[in-house]
This record gives sequence, structure tokens and C-alpha cells, in this order.
Amino acid sequence: MRDTKESRLLLVLLVAIAFALITVDIRGGRNSPVDGARHAAAAVFGPVENGLSSAVEPVGNAVSAIRDSGSRHDRLAALEKENAALKAKLGSDDRNRSRLKQLDKLLKVAGEGQYGIKGAQVIAIGSAQGFSWTITIDAGANDGIKRDMTVLNGDGLVGRVTTVGPSTSTVLLANDPDFTVGTRMEAGDELGFASGQGDRPLRVELLNGKAEVKKGDRLVTFGSQADKPFVPGVPVGVVSRVDPSGGGLTRTLYVTPYVSFTKLDIVGVVVAPPKNDPRDTVLPAKPKPVPTPTVTVTVTPSADAPATDEQQ
Repeated sequence: MRDTKESRLLLVLLVAIAFALITVDIRGGRNSPVDGARHAAAAVFGPVENGLSSAVEPVGNAVSAIRDSGSRHDRLAALEKENAALKAKLGSDDRNRSRLKQLDKLLKVAGEGQYGIKGAQVIAIGSAQGFSWTITIDAGANDGIKRDMTVLNGDGLVGRVTTVGPSTSTVLLANDPDFTVGTRMEAGDELGFASGQGDRPLRVELLNGKAEVKKGDRLVTFGSQADKPFVPGVPVGVVSRVDPSGGGLTRTLYVTPYVSFTKLDIVGVVVAPPKNDPRDTVLPAKPKPVPTPTVTVTVTPSADAPATDEQQ
């Protein structure tokens, strides 16, 4: 369009109309008479705007990526830290699942033996190379723990309480050389005394030197007077070796304990003994014997073998 008097007049007229429409739109508010025209324009020009936005967006993203490269590096470091925390959480969840499993076994033992227990967690362990095998648990006098109470877990006898503080207690483990507990053979009345030998099997002296004992027999606690320090019926272990009698007054057994003393976490302190001796009810089910496979060999005559008189 050429710059003429008519074109200038047309431009001034269009600007005046535009200001007039803006004034009417502002005064009209939600009921503006140009609202319909605005929606129509949006319907016409909206797709065009979206197309332009899609075309420009990758460029904008590229610019943002360059501009935010420093913060993106920080974010990567943060993600790596979050990933490490997640792995730690998963590990913690695995540990929690293990603890729940231990707690389930402990409650099962307590239920079968009718022991009233106070659950506790091992928070420290004594030096195995020192003078004693001990652990520290996070339960003490404030939890009703007293000296000379039986300590067990889902596998069997752990030890006895020796020292009690307000919120913690020390437990002497059953494998300590200074530890002794009265035992009874499963399904019988053969009594004896088991002593700890550190990382070796427990040593049991049976009172009857002629007792019939074999490898695989099992023992439980006999119990003490007034149930202190030991309640009856707690699984102790399995006979792994029997020394020859030799005509002595006692007979020596070596017993593999049920409890792994190097893998203690959740334990229970017996704060209320059973009303009746549970005898052998707390012992785990005996493993089923594995059948010995039999091999049958069938001999087939060779084709080159000479024929017998009957075959001829």
C-alpha cells in the first residue's frame, strides 16, 4: 500500500475502532459483546499457534538444556544419591523381613512352650576372643527383666541373663565355657549337664554311664528349681558324637546346638514360666528320611553273542 492521504486516514480509523472495541470489552466484563468474536478467533488461530509452538519447542528445549546444564549436573548427582538411598532402603526392608521371620519363629516357640516372653534385639556382642561369650540386649529392668532369666529365640536356648540395667541386659551365651544347663533326652528321662565349649559343640555329661544314646538324638532343658535360671522344654541341640562308655559313672556326649551364636538378632526373655513342663513339644519336627534310590541293571545279550542250544 502506498503512503497516501487515504491510507493514513484508513490507519487512523482502524486505530480508533480498535480502541473503541477494547473500551467496550473492558466495560462489558464477562458479558462483553466481543466475547463471541474472541472465541471464533481462537478457534481459527489456535491450531496455527499450536503448530508454531510445536516447531519452536525443540529449539527452546535445546536452549534450556544449555542454560540449565549446571543445574542438570546437580540433579544427576541428586538422583544418584536418591538411588543409593533407595538401595539402602531395600536392604533395610530385607533385614526387616528377616526380623519378622525371626519374630514369627520366636512367637511359635513361645506359644508351643507356653512361655511368657519379652522380645528384645541384640545391640552388642562380647568379644569371642575374650573371657566370655556374651551379648547385650535392649531390654532391662524397666521391661521386667531380672537376673537369671532364660533367653531363647526361634531355634532354641540362647543363654541366661547375668546383668540387668534400666534399659539393657547382658546375656551369657550357652556356648560359653562357664555356662552349664541341666538337660533331658528326648522321649526319655536320661538327665545330664551341658557345658559350653566356645565355637565347638556343647559337652554333655549324662548321669547314667550306661544310657543308650545315638547320633541324632535330641536334648531339651530339664529346668531349674523355681524355673530360674532355666525353664523346662527349651530345645538345646542334637547329639553329634557319643564317647564310648568305658565303664565310667557318666557318659559324655557332644551336642550341636540349635542356635547359631554368631547370628543372633531377635531374642526373647522368658519373664513368665509355663504352668506345666512342655516336655518335647517345642522341639522342631524331625526331618523326613531321604529314601535311598535303587538301581536295577538289566543285561541284554549282544547280537554277536553265540546262540545257545535252545535258540538253535
